[in-house]
Amino acid sequence: MKRALLFALFACALLVARSGRAEEPLAVWHAYRGDEKAALDQVLAEFERTTGIHVEALQVPHDAYASKLTAAVPRGHGPHLFIDSHERIGDLEERGVVAPIGRELAGSGQYPARALEALATNGGLRGLPLALKCLALYVNPKLVPNVPTTIEGIAALRATLPKDVVPLAYETRNMYFHAAFLHAFGGAQLAPDEKFGFDSPAGVRSLEFVQRLMREGAVPDEASGAVVGELFKTGKAATAISGPWFASDLSGGLEYRVVPLPRVEAAGAPLAPFLTVEAASLTPRGRTNPGALRLLSFIAGEAGADIRARVGRQVVARTTLPPSARGDAFLAAFAAQAELSVPMPSSPRMRTTWEPAERALKKTLSGSVSAEAALAEASRRFDDVVRPPPPRKSPSTLLVLLGLGLLFAAYGVFQRSRQVELWPEIRRSMPAYKWVAHAVIATGALVILPIAVGAGTALFAGRPGEMHYVGLANFIEILTARGGPLLSSGSFYLVLLVTVLWTVANLALHVGIGFALGLLLSRPSLRLKPLYRVLLILPWAVPSYVTALAWKGMFSRQFGAVSALLEAMGVEPFSWWARFSTAFSANLATNVWLGFPFMMVVTLGALTSVPKEVLEAAEVDGATRWQRLWRVTVPMVVPTMLPAVLLGAIWTFNMFNVVFLVSGGEPDGTTDILVSEAYRWAFTRQAQYGYAAAYAVLIFLLLAIASKLMSGVGARRAAT
Repeated sequence: MKRALLFALFACALLVARSGRAEEPLAVWHAYRGDEKAALDQVLAEFERTTGIHVEALQVPHDAYASKLTAAVPRGHGPHLFIDSHERIGDLEERGVVAPIGRELAGSGQYPARALEALATNGGLRGLPLALKCLALYVNPKLVPNVPTTIEGIAALRATLPKDVVPLAYETRNMYFHAAFLHAFGGAQLAPDEKFGFDSPAGVRSLEFVQRLMREGAVPDEASGAVVGELFKTGKAATAISGPWFASDLSGGLEYRVVPLPRVEAAGAPLAPFLTVEAASLTPRGRTNPGALRLLSFIAGEAGADIRARVGRQVVARTTLPPSARGDAFLAAFAAQAELSVPMPSSPRMRTTWEPAERALKKTLSGSVSAEAALAEASRRFDDVVRPPPPRKSPSTLLVLLGLGLLFAAYGVFQRSRQVELWPEIRRSMPAYKWVAHAVIATGALVILPIAVGAGTALFAGRPGEMHYVGLANFIEILTARGGPLLSSGSFYLVLLVTVLWTVANLALHVGIGFALGLLLSRPSLRLKPLYRVLLILPWAVPSYVTALAWKGMFSRQFGAVSALLEAMGVEPFSWWARFSTAFSANLATNVWLGFPFMMVVTLGALTSVPKEVLEAAEVDGATRWQRLWRVTVPMVVPTMLPAVLLGAIWTFNMFNVVFLVSGGEPDGTTDILVSEAYRWAFTRQAQYGYAAAYAVLIFLLLAIASKLMSGVGARRAAT
């Protein structure tokens, strides 16, 4: 009877679980913000109302979008449907994130042929197009009533505009924007044969043309997206090149209009920016769900397009524009520009072109090298990154070593078990083992296991999903500078030297400033000490990435507080990122600001361990203030401060946030440290996780050796 009852309960639970799965909502991932997010929410709500199928939308930050998709979908998790740009879908398809759909789902004549072509694959389509995105020209009609038809004509406005107004603003050091000039001169960022196309006569001419615009004062020397927005909003830029997203940053009171990009007279062709086709795609899990197929057709269909154009102001990818888009001059301008744009290649190699191309662009515009030299260096870097991974090796040697290690460990356990007193000791310790078991399991699962898996990854190479065992080949390539000169740009040894310089300089300033302030705050006669302590500890309390972004803004050439201060002192504003010395100094200043409060707090604690009687005895013996500090105080606080110094050295050695957010490795990656270089190999250079893991293992070994040496020094000082 009991068995029958249990069986009935189990069957009911199974039915409930199956019905729960049947009612599982459709998951949609996107990276929309603002009006576009509001439009998508309305589209999904309308779909739910008409079909009764529940949909859950998740907004994922753009920077983490691809990594989250590739981490979740191949393991059967993540969304049924996601929205992304077409140039990334080729890479996602290789990783098993995208499921092809039949061409019949696109109907006939509903979508522009160029948009479908960008999403085409041998097995069908990789999604349905939603929107077309490209660059266009924003114009301030009060400053430019009649828009010149050429970029040279816009540059000539310099003579008629007020002195503090630039004729044209755009992100000059961003390759996505420069591609419009490159295409106008007949070049390509990725050649049809999948080679680095920027290294060409057209690439040289495009760089020299932009250099000329900068020399003539037609465009600002160093303009980020925020600077371009600020210049245009405040009337300091007559025109600006940007995409449809730029409109959401402009205040409601600003009068502007949008027109297609002008021609380049020197090239004899119009500026031709990249065209991005934003598409809705199905994952393998969504491909088998009929509801997801209906949702895909609805979002890309006529009803969805009407909402997206009306609420999100998207240039919808439809052959016939919806009623809400007709008569909209803003959408019409971008739609016209889309016809003249160049679809961005969706090859996985396209993503590899960005880093070397952008470095060449920045080096050339900063004037440090010629365009030819910068492009040749970029081409070499591209070839280095895309070269085939090391050949496969047999793991038999590794397995033999592992087997011998396990055999040796088993022999050790056997020998211990023969000791008579071992088992009674274990039985006596069982209560203690029960108390710590959960902590051991948690630490093993969350700390030890990831470290072991990461270290093991260093023995493999290849793209995710296609990795193969290569033994120590990754380590050999790193330690031999990939066959190039040992101190060549980006080599392990050069980056290690920069990392050591970075660590030593930071540590000296952290300890020096922290110790001085600790001494000052420990003076009994100082008033308002609690207030000073709170104020001085604030930099440490603020998250490091917030501080890094704030300091990066302060070093801005146009609007930065540091540049303004230097200008008030008679120093001409300059680019902090054009030279290693200034970029390194900017990183250093930011990290010193973050790090000295920790040493100050440690110093305050260490000073409390110095007996007053010893200091008074030294004073009675005639010691000066300096002698009491150097001969008595310092030797007594050093043993207490050494662990803090060791901890600070490890933090600084791996301070990724400051280097990545402040200088970003500029100029030309010379301010990168080992941990930021490992990040680039993992996430911007064809996802070479094995190579990046080898970097991480070497970083761990370096820190372990340094920690052992510093601990030995501390032990010797304590013994004396």
